[in-house]
Amino acid sequence: MSTFKSMAISSSALSAQRLRMNVLSTNLANAQTTRTEEGGAYRRRDVIFTAKPTGDQFGDYLDGTYNAKLAKVQVTGIHQDQGAPRRVLDPSHPDADLDGYVEMPNVQVMSEMVNMISATRAYEANATALNETKQMAMKALEIGR
Repeated sequence: MSTFKSMAISSSALSAQRLRMNVLSTNLANAQTTRTEEGGAYRRRDVIFTAKPTGDQFGDYLDGTYNAKLAKVQVTGIHQDQGAPRRVLDPSHPDADLDGYVEMPNVQVMSEMVNMISATRAYEANATALNETKQMAMKALEIGR
């Protein structure tokens, strides 16, 4: 496998996990937002990842990586959760309905924090893999001197 393919795979994962952390941060920041531009309470969002094959079949065949089925991470989109908002009794809230209930975002802070830790660990692992690949390439260049 070429060094550049390895770097491309790690860098695609770094970009994807960075976007995931940004979306998770937005979810956490809006955990109490009861009004949005679309109307109603904020709805949590999730990033959708897909595997995208690296290179082309002919190039992979020449590289000897045809059977390896290497894939980069590609962000397909950001999904808005359609789950029902939580209803909280708070008659003094400006967004309360006639019965005194307020529709709150469907964001679970603890779940978002666990997802944030997972995204951070994945980011760190890919950063380490990228740095190790870079160090191996540098060592290979030193051997060639």
